[in-house]
Amino acid sequence: MQVAFALREPSGRMFDEPVRSLLREKSPVIWSISPDATVYEAIHQMSEKHIGCLLVLSGGHLTGIVTERDYARKVVLQGRASHQTRVREIMTKPVLFVREEDTLDDAMRLMTGRKLRHLPVLRDNDVVGIVSMGDLVRWLVEAQQRTIQQLQGYIEGLYPA
Repeated sequence: MQVAFALREPSGRMFDEPVRSLLREKSPVIWSISPDATVYEAIHQMSEKHIGCLLVLSGGHLTGIVTERDYARKVVLQGRASHQTRVREIMTKPVLFVREEDTLDDAMRLMTGRKLRHLPVLRDNDVVGIVSMGDLVRWLVEAQQRTIQQLQGYIEGLYPA
Protein backbone atom coordinates (compact mmCIF):
# COMPACT_ATOMS: atom_id res chain seq x y z
CA MET A 1 0.00 0.00 0.00
CA GLN A 2 1.38 3.42 -0.94
CA VAL A 3 0.77 6.51 1.15
CA ALA A 4 0.90 9.88 -0.56
CA PHE A 5 1.24 13.20 1.23
CA ALA A 6 2.35 16.70 0.41
CA LEU A 7 5.65 17.84 1.88
CA ARG A 8 4.52 21.00 3.63
CA GLU A 9 5.68 22.55 6.80
CA PRO A 10 3.36 23.96 9.44
CA SER A 11 4.97 27.35 8.77
CA GLY A 12 3.93 27.03 5.11
CA ARG A 13 7.50 27.66 4.03
CA MET A 14 7.78 26.10 0.61
CA PHE A 15 7.84 27.53 -2.88
CA ASP A 16 4.47 29.23 -2.46
CA GLU A 17 6.16 31.80 -0.23
CA PRO A 18 6.83 35.25 -1.72
CA VAL A 19 10.33 36.06 -2.94
CA ARG A 20 10.60 38.69 -0.18
CA SER A 21 10.75 35.81 2.35
CA LEU A 22 13.99 34.57 0.82
CA LEU A 23 15.40 38.10 0.54
CA ARG A 24 14.94 38.59 4.30
CA GLU A 25 17.49 35.81 4.86
CA LYS A 26 20.07 37.22 2.44
CA SER A 27 22.51 40.05 2.65
CA PRO A 28 20.81 43.27 1.51
CA VAL A 29 23.87 44.26 -0.56
CA ILE A 30 23.21 44.59 -4.29
CA TRP A 31 26.33 44.70 -6.46
CA SER A 32 26.04 46.78 -9.60
CA ILE A 33 28.06 48.49 -12.30
CA SER A 34 27.57 51.26 -14.86
CA PRO A 35 26.97 50.35 -18.51
CA ASP A 36 29.93 52.61 -19.36
CA ALA A 37 32.39 50.61 -17.21
CA THR A 38 34.79 48.27 -18.95
CA VAL A 39 34.18 44.54 -18.96
CA TYR A 40 37.52 44.20 -17.18
CA GLU A 41 36.17 46.33 -14.31
CA ALA A 42 33.05 44.16 -14.16
CA ILE A 43 34.98 40.88 -14.10
CA HIS A 44 37.40 42.27 -11.52
CA GLN A 45 34.51 43.30 -9.26
CA MET A 46 32.83 39.89 -9.63
CA SER A 47 36.11 38.19 -8.74
CA GLU A 48 36.67 40.40 -5.68
CA LYS A 49 33.10 39.89 -4.41
CA HIS A 50 32.97 36.17 -5.30
CA ILE A 51 29.79 36.65 -7.31
CA GLY A 52 28.68 35.54 -10.75
CA CYS A 53 26.87 38.62 -11.99
CA LEU A 54 26.39 42.35 -11.61
CA LEU A 55 23.26 44.35 -12.17
CA VAL A 56 23.81 47.15 -14.67
CA LEU A 57 22.33 50.39 -13.37
CA SER A 58 22.08 53.68 -15.21
CA GLY A 59 20.68 56.64 -13.33
CA GLY A 60 19.54 54.26 -10.60
CA HIS A 61 17.46 52.21 -13.07
CA LEU A 62 18.06 48.60 -14.03
CA THR A 63 19.20 48.54 -17.64
CA GLY A 64 20.87 45.14 -17.89
CA ILE A 65 22.68 42.32 -16.18
CA VAL A 66 26.22 41.15 -16.90
CA THR A 67 27.34 37.65 -16.00
CA GLU A 68 30.42 35.50 -16.20
CA ARG A 69 28.59 33.65 -18.98
CA ASP A 70 28.24 36.93 -20.93
CA TYR A 71 31.97 37.48 -20.54
CA ALA A 72 32.87 33.99 -21.72
CA ARG A 73 30.56 34.04 -24.74
CA LYS A 74 30.72 37.67 -25.83
CA VAL A 75 34.31 38.60 -25.01
CA VAL A 76 36.58 35.57 -24.68
CA LEU A 77 35.08 33.46 -27.47
CA GLN A 78 34.88 36.45 -29.80
CA GLY A 79 38.47 37.51 -29.16
CA ARG A 80 37.49 40.91 -27.78
CA ALA A 81 39.60 42.88 -25.31
CA SER A 82 38.03 43.23 -21.86
CA HIS A 83 39.89 46.52 -21.23
CA GLN A 84 38.32 48.14 -24.32
CA THR A 85 34.87 46.54 -24.33
CA ARG A 86 32.11 48.33 -22.41
CA VAL A 87 29.60 46.52 -20.23
CA ARG A 88 26.73 47.92 -22.35
CA GLU A 89 28.11 45.99 -25.34
CA ILE A 90 27.79 42.56 -23.68
CA MET A 91 25.12 42.93 -20.99
CA THR A 92 21.93 40.94 -21.25
CA LYS A 93 18.88 43.07 -21.92
CA PRO A 94 16.01 43.33 -21.51
CA VAL A 95 16.36 42.02 -17.98
CA LEU A 96 13.99 39.33 -16.79
CA PHE A 97 12.96 39.85 -13.18
CA VAL A 98 10.44 38.97 -10.49
CA ARG A 99 8.64 41.22 -8.08
CA GLU A 100 9.07 40.70 -4.35
CA GLU A 101 5.45 39.54 -4.02
CA ASP A 102 5.87 36.85 -6.72
CA THR A 103 6.28 33.34 -5.36
CA LEU A 104 9.50 31.41 -5.17
CA ASP A 105 7.81 28.95 -7.53
CA ASP A 106 7.39 31.79 -10.06
CA ALA A 107 11.10 32.57 -9.74
CA MET A 108 12.10 28.91 -10.07
CA ARG A 109 9.93 28.41 -13.17
CA LEU A 110 11.33 31.51 -14.86
CA MET A 111 14.92 30.60 -14.02
CA THR A 112 14.68 26.98 -15.13
CA GLY A 113 12.59 27.80 -18.20
CA ARG A 114 14.99 30.49 -19.41
CA LYS A 115 18.19 28.87 -18.05
CA LEU A 116 18.96 31.82 -15.78
CA ARG A 117 21.26 31.67 -12.78
CA HIS A 118 20.40 35.10 -11.36
CA LEU A 119 17.14 37.02 -11.21
CA PRO A 120 16.73 40.61 -10.02
CA VAL A 121 13.86 41.33 -7.63
CA LEU A 122 11.93 44.59 -8.03
CA ARG A 123 9.57 46.63 -5.89
CA ASP A 124 7.80 49.05 -8.21
CA ASN A 125 10.75 49.99 -10.45
CA ASP A 126 13.45 49.75 -7.78
CA VAL A 127 15.83 46.82 -7.39
CA VAL A 128 15.47 45.36 -3.88
CA GLY A 129 17.54 42.21 -4.30
CA ILE A 130 18.70 39.38 -6.48
CA VAL A 131 17.87 35.69 -6.25
CA SER A 132 20.26 33.02 -7.49
CA MET A 133 19.55 29.42 -8.40
CA GLY A 134 21.76 28.52 -5.42
CA ASP A 135 19.47 30.54 -3.13
CA LEU A 136 16.43 28.60 -4.35
CA VAL A 137 18.15 25.23 -4.01
CA ARG A 138 19.29 26.13 -0.48
CA TRP A 139 15.70 27.16 0.40
CA LEU A 140 14.37 23.82 -0.87
CA VAL A 141 17.00 21.75 0.95
CA GLU A 142 16.33 23.55 4.24
CA ALA A 143 12.57 23.06 3.84
CA GLN A 144 13.08 19.35 3.15
CA GLN A 145 15.36 18.99 6.18
CA ARG A 146 12.74 20.57 8.42
CA THR A 147 10.05 18.28 7.01
CA ILE A 148 12.23 15.22 7.65
CA GLN A 149 12.86 16.35 11.25
CA GLN A 150 9.13 16.82 11.79
CA LEU A 151 8.35 13.38 10.36
CA GLN A 152 11.04 11.80 12.54
CA GLY A 153 9.57 13.56 15.58
CA TYR A 154 6.12 12.29 14.69
CA ILE A 155 7.40 8.72 14.24
CA GLU A 156 9.26 8.91 17.56
CA GLY A 157 6.09 10.08 19.28
CA LEU A 158 7.24 13.62 20.00
CA TYR A 159 4.08 15.05 18.44
CA PRO A 160 0.50 14.09 19.32
CA ALA A 161 -1.34 11.93 16.79
